[in-house]
Amino acid sequence: RGRHRLGGAAMAAGFVRELERRAGPALRLEQRVAGGVGCVVWDAALVLAKFLETGACPLARRHVLELGAGTGAVGIMAATLGANVTVTDLEELQELLMVNIENNKHLVTGSVRAKVLKWGEDVTEFQPPPDYILMADCIYYEESLEPLLKTLKDLTGPDTCILCCYEQRTMGKNPEIERKYFELLQVDFELEKIPLDQHDEEYRSEDIHIVNIHRK
Repeated sequence: RGRHRLGGAAMAAGFVRELERRAGPALRLEQRVAGGVGCVVWDAALVLAKFLETGACPLARRHVLELGAGTGAVGIMAATLGANVTVTDLEELQELLMVNIENNKHLVTGSVRAKVLKWGEDVTEFQPPPDYILMADCIYYEESLEPLLKTLKDLTGPDTCILCCYEQRTMGKNPEIERKYFELLQVDFELEKIPLDQHDEEYRSEDIHIVNIHRK
């Protein structure tokens, strides 16, 4: 159960993806056909966005940063729950992020803005450390692991909570990249997997994991 709601995100590229909310109208998220991975609402983003709605992490008036935001689904959901959110991604995704922020701004009870953040580069403008860092499906390129870890170390304070949601992939180099990522992460961070029964009851899947990460 739960798998039927997921899947098909990538098939609907170029269309508006509606993401239902527990309270009030759905989020409407535009997707793009061109421009690679960042432009559709991936299943892990749906699972993390719906997990935020469970209320397990209080978001009202909290400072939230989303890394590799893509369409902005997760960050915009956080903003509808009262968080003050900065969604970040590369320059070429800013226009799509702006469109989705604009399309959903009437649902936002906190605030949301988009900014360019390239992993591994200076993060001074994103200080002080956020209360939460949100990441959905950010681990798939080996060459981005080191820059991503540097960014996580540079951004986090002792009280920052990182929520990392990812789909476990069994193809090609994916398992190896995943293993390396968590190995490197554990040098500086404590990891705790959030049990499946705490995920949203409809938007959950055996192969999509949410990990709660803190500085050691």
